[in-house]
Amino acid sequence: MQHAVRDTQSALGQSNGGIAGDQHAALDDHAVATWQVVREKLRAEFGATAYRYWLEPVALMAVEAGVARLGAPTRAMRDWVTQHYLDRIQNFWHAEDSDVHFVEINIVSGATAQNDASASGSSSAKSASANATTARAKSARTSHSPENNTVVSAPPQSNGSGRTAIASMSDDGISAALDPRYTFDNFVLGKPNEFAYAAARRLAEAESVPFNPLFLYGGVGLGKTHLMHAIAWHIRRTQPHRTVIYLSAEKFMYRFIRALRDKNTVDFKDQFRSVDVLMVDDVQFISGKDSTQEEFFHTFNALVDQGRQIIVSADKSPSDLEDIEERLRSRLGSGLVADIHATTYELRLGILEAKAERQGVELPQRVMEFLAHKITANVRELEGALNRVIAHSQLVGREIGLEMVQDILHDVLRASERRVSIEEIQKRVAEHFNIKVSDMHSARRARAVARPRQVAMYLSKQLTTHSLPEIGRKFGGRDHTTVMHAVRKIEELHGTDPSLCEDIDLLRRMLES
Repeated sequence: MQHAVRDTQSALGQSNGGIAGDQHAALDDHAVATWQVVREKLRAEFGATAYRYWLEPVALMAVEAGVARLGAPTRAMRDWVTQHYLDRIQNFWHAEDSDVHFVEINIVSGATAQNDASASGSSSAKSASANATTARAKSARTSHSPENNTVVSAPPQSNGSGRTAIASMSDDGISAALDPRYTFDNFVLGKPNEFAYAAARRLAEAESVPFNPLFLYGGVGLGKTHLMHAIAWHIRRTQPHRTVIYLSAEKFMYRFIRALRDKNTVDFKDQFRSVDVLMVDDVQFISGKDSTQEEFFHTFNALVDQGRQIIVSADKSPSDLEDIEERLRSRLGSGLVADIHATTYELRLGILEAKAERQGVELPQRVMEFLAHKITANVRELEGALNRVIAHSQLVGREIGLEMVQDILHDVLRASERRVSIEEIQKRVAEHFNIKVSDMHSARRARAVARPRQVAMYLSKQLTTHSLPEIGRKFGGRDHTTVMHAVRKIEELHGTDPSLCEDIDLLRRMLES
């Protein structure tokens, strides 16, 4: 089933059922049949409209060495299909043909593939389904190598053009797909994330377990998921014999619920307790979910006892996670805890330069400096703004300049301008309570100073995206537990002290106006 594509950049031409015209003869019946079945499943799941616009133009180019290669006519379509449909394509394909372990999408310039709308096409699809079923039964009798059980795959080697998108698949479908962009090479390093990066790199390169677990935490869009994907890619590339599972805490919970419903908890335990590396993203999701926490706790212990690696991420440190059992919080904090701080101007500028270079776009220095200065919330928002600017320039043909950026991003810039800083909160609260701003950083404990300081900490937690440790550092280097105590204290007083409640509401209106 190995058929090389002579030129993936050649035009797709007129196609038959999503098979590139010049490749149709080179593909065997098994590959064609499998692709037809996958297409029908995609149409049934996503509907005729989405299928017609996004999936119908995608053509089968080749199937070789366990890789199914598809062609999309444009970069935009390649990126959209990769982001929204590649997981399902790979799962459907693997269900039909277990010998195929990867699905790869390339940009293929020229005409798009056409759907088999004719009656003969419909007949062909039925025949394809039968052929694929026969092939699947045949492959079920074939033994698989140990590597087939791994759930992630090394990212494709890029030639610098960024023209390939690839995702891994697994026999059990436990692991979420990994983003091929999220590697160590693509991670922009700066002072706010250097410790977390060093810890992730050390763990990925180690043959034994250096610290267990590695707990990454920080605000939204600061790079936690990027580092977790990078670890998985690196381990799979350098230690392919190790089994890695990456998934969100939400998916872990849903799989556990399904196992309970199907009375199949034994298989569930075997799946998660037999891996070499377990990576769970956004563990704060299981807060308040006692049964899931208990199962995760026992899975955690089983893996640690076997010397297996665990990596966890959250938006808060283990000690700050609410509605999490104390024993689980203790376990999560027993390894290495790495905080990813909010981005600095220099880091944001470096990210913009790296992203623009990767997309092959030259941005004026003034534009990058403007974006780095104005959009400070998180990296995702910064990347989203950059993508909007580039897309507008390419689609409309407008030259990128400062005036154009201000026009295109007026909503984002307005939202950013309304975002409050901790320094502004400290200044406003100090003025309102008639104390000095320096008192916010001092060690004075007099009530006349301590209460306004607690109010400022409370408002910082409510009105900014900073983590508790970050807020504490802005208040004279105080510990995050001090901030947590202040927040809880003000929350209590907010419901019992009408005067303080009025002060807080007034300050909030002033800060948000």
